[in-house]
Amino acid sequence: MSYGLALIYGVLKIINLANAGILMLGAYMTWWMWDAFHLDPLLAPLIVIPLFFVFGVVMERLIVRRVLDQEPIVSLLLLFGVWLILQNVAYVIWTGDTRAIETPFVDATVKLGAMQLSWARIYVFCAGGITLAGLQLFLTRTHLGRAIRAVAQDREAAKLTGVDVERVNAVAFGIGIALAAFAGSLLSLLFSFNPDFGGTLQLKSFCVVVLGGLDSFVGVAFGAVALSLAEAFGLRYMAASLQNLISFVVLVVVLIAFPKGIAGLLRSMRRG
Repeated sequence: MSYGLALIYGVLKIINLANAGILMLGAYMTWWMWDAFHLDPLLAPLIVIPLFFVFGVVMERLIVRRVLDQEPIVSLLLLFGVWLILQNVAYVIWTGDTRAIETPFVDATVKLGAMQLSWARIYVFCAGGITLAGLQLFLTRTHLGRAIRAVAQDREAAKLTGVDVERVNAVAFGIGIALAAFAGSLLSLLFSFNPDFGGTLQLKSFCVVVLGGLDSFVGVAFGAVALSLAEAFGLRYMAASLQNLISFVVLVVVLIAFPKGIAGLLRSMRRG
């Protein structure tokens, strides 16, 4: 989810608040295909990712493109409205009942020394790592990926060199939406969910992106690890209900101390 936020912000320079609704829909789609068609939830991303990529491209062309040149608050409110619409559509279709996916794989565990780990959590962790590697290869080794990086660095210069900026915007937004839906599909293996699912996770995604740096996927990955470790160790000394407090304290500290995140801090240290 954080990768998607970082990609969309880097290219289109907008904050996609609709990602929370997309994540929620990704979880519901995975559950629905498992419940109605008995599709293995591990295979659901093969359908969820391309489906939501197309949805993201259409959404960019019909809605987002109209507000790119407006004040930032316009796109912020627009995408917040989209999130609310998606949330209420989910209430209409699936009601407010809590859903969960229960399969032998989801319930299976493995013992590593003194630790008892869930196979589902290992799978989600590995999927995040593979996604990071795939994004890095795509952005650095393909013509379209280099075009996306060029637009993110300087839109006008990219346009002068012949890059189809509108096409790049649509593809980048589609990938960002697909990543959010993929995150929802993965998280449906770990948590129960309802139409409100995604709000808190989106706030944590903002923390991860700010902590890692808005212009670096590797930084975002390190930000996610750093935040998770801070929460895990913090819970040893405070109540579990205060877990979100850790994320927001980290966010405030990072914004004050090094607003460009881990990636920006490392670049500054190398220059120094």
